[in-house]
Amino acid sequence: MSKTRIIALFNQSGGVGKTSLTMNLGYHLTQKKKNRVLLIDMDPQASLTTFMGLEPENTTNTVYEAVVSEDPLPIYPELIHGMSLTPANINLSAAELELVAALMREMRLKNALVSVLDKYDFILIDCPPSLGILSVISLVAATHVLVPIQCQFKSFQGTDLLLRTVASLRKGANKDLAIAGFIPTMYDARTAQESRTMKAISEQLSPLATVYEPVPKTIAFADSSEARLPLALYSPKHPAVSVLKKITLSLEKLP
Repeated sequence: MSKTRIIALFNQSGGVGKTSLTMNLGYHLTQKKKNRVLLIDMDPQASLTTFMGLEPENTTNTVYEAVVSEDPLPIYPELIHGMSLTPANINLSAAELELVAALMREMRLKNALVSVLDKYDFILIDCPPSLGILSVISLVAATHVLVPIQCQFKSFQGTDLLLRTVASLRKGANKDLAIAGFIPTMYDARTAQESRTMKAISEQLSPLATVYEPVPKTIAFADSSEARLPLALYSPKHPAVSVLKKITLSLEKLP
């Protein structure tokens, strides 16, 4: 049985910092014990592909071919910041419709990963911000789900729906899916509402899984993404880097 941890970063809300976390946590995992890390872009917006320095519109072999045509999983031939990448482009947006009538559609990504599991210690999947089939096949393929939650009341309210989705999958398509934890993101301790939301996240979600130290709100993530660099390479002394390192240490201890 494979020891590969397959972690889906999932929240049906957009704008929670999911893609940036995928790239940055992946980078820190490669720095620890030289873990072999694969990132998979399952979002038709292809932001992860862009952040990693590729141009989605010029990328012809993507995850779309693997989940729709059942081709071998395409992995970009060169390591990027020490990580492997399965890219995406806008073609993936058509997959939702094309997979509607497909047999065993929920298993498409899980099946595509079988042949590469032995090559990686961690596989991080950047899920789209929706509860559609692309998120479902990502969660079916995963061993763990990691949930970024923006420290805003509206984002926190949406957690119930997310947890119901995970619970539903655990009853059927992926009985072994574990929650790796909740990462509060874009946290500004100076605002009363965000402090209250952070307190509620800790109190209500910590009985379910680890609630990690919040990732602070900072323009540096956007700047580093624009520079196509993990934050630790763009601004090594930024306070958020130490938070990311702590989360990474916990991910390494996942069963």
